[in-house]
Amino acid sequence: MNKHLNRAVHLFPVFLIKGLLLATLAATPMAVIAATPPSPHAIELPSWFRETFFDFREDVRDAAKEDRRLLLYFGQDGCPYCRELMHVNFGDKTLADKTRRHFSAVAVNIWGDREVTWTDGRAMSEKAFSALLKVQFTPTLLFFDEKGGVALRINGYYPPHRFHAALDYVAGTHESRITFAEFLKNHAREPASGKLHDQPFFLKPPLDLDRSRRPGSRPLAVLFEQKQCAACDELHQRGFANRDARVLIGKFDVARLELFGSERLVTPQGKTLSAEQWGRELGVAYTPTLVFFDAKGAEVFRIEAYLRPFHLASGLDYVASGAYRAEPNFQRYIQGRAERIRAGGGRVDIW
Repeated sequence: MNKHLNRAVHLFPVFLIKGLLLATLAATPMAVIAATPPSPHAIELPSWFRETFFDFREDVRDAAKEDRRLLLYFGQDGCPYCRELMHVNFGDKTLADKTRRHFSAVAVNIWGDREVTWTDGRAMSEKAFSALLKVQFTPTLLFFDEKGGVALRINGYYPPHRFHAALDYVAGTHESRITFAEFLKNHAREPASGKLHDQPFFLKPPLDLDRSRRPGSRPLAVLFEQKQCAACDELHQRGFANRDARVLIGKFDVARLELFGSERLVTPQGKTLSAEQWGRELGVAYTPTLVFFDAKGAEVFRIEAYLRPFHLASGLDYVASGAYRAEPNFQRYIQGRAERIRAGGGRVDIW
């Protein structure tokens, strides 16, 4: 049975399901059935994802009874990063088994119309719920504790070794003892260049990012990196080498910081902090992370997961053009940008 049909009817008695299916098949010409193949963009969920009433208060309690924690997955069809999560991460038996053992996983469609009930009792559609939680990237993952609080939120795709660390962090209830950034640093080792890459567009230290002392300045992009970071290497080798991204990055003041570094700087709000202190204050865990600030020093957007060049350029364009002011949903902006590029005869390579 189709996964989406299964979600819609799983609560009906079996004999009613069979009757509905037989009636539907009897009323539908076979030629029509044969001419309607599954969507090429559909992303199948693992069979061990749970079917629930979408009352997350109950889902938290039910997971706790099984000595598990609730995991909400926010996704959409056609999302290459969701596909990577399902095929690469959950295609790894060790990773899939760990997830099944410690978590009760439930999927939310960010464009869906099914009714969900949030932990505070509010009921709304999936798409309204996604907007309420400001889901800007897919996949977004929410891991809950036993009381219904969010123990960890991941905004975007994590490669398998970092995803392993995220599961261990929440399954081991480490959120009460150590920040996720520190846990990742200690538990997500990876082969990498072991150096910070320089770019000609980086601001030179000492960094004074106080926007109040620089009236009329350009928007600010702050890049947090680490030396032992394969995704940071790729950002410099592929992301910043992308023509569109290179043009767009030129519209920003760009400051680069080492996430756990001791370098002192003045923040956009006028505080004097070390890079490590500011990263902790901002809640930065993943590297590379790009945090964007407007000309007045207010944070307006951030990228804090693995991205390929098209989505990197889209994030830069989203802020540089000021589109975030009129379109609060980054996913809608990406779709519109891709359509405009194609309409102009351009090529869109989202992966």
